[in-house]
Amino acid sequence: MTQASARHILVSTEQSCIDLQAKINAGELTFEAAAAEHSQCPSSKQGGDLGSFGPGMMVPEFDRVVFNEEVGKVHGPVQTQFGYHLVEITSREG
Repeated sequence: MTQASARHILVSTEQSCIDLQAKINAGELTFEAAAAEHSQCPSSKQGGDLGSFGPGMMVPEFDRVVFNEEVGKVHGPVQTQFGYHLVEITSREG
């Protein structure tokens, strides 16, 4: 079964997500620092790290990104019922 590891940043607005992604891509902020400072998820204490998981363990919008997009890049905004996410896939195998 396919397994992936990812980290994310959860914010309430799409614009916040876009602004954070621009700062990360420009090298102004690391993903971990942005998650620690801005993410509304408890995972912010671990730099947004969600650990390892398989398909169906996260919401469908999240799964679509994590199991189909490029590893090592920051993807988003990804909208879910929780808000807007930036997602970085740290590994995927299987």
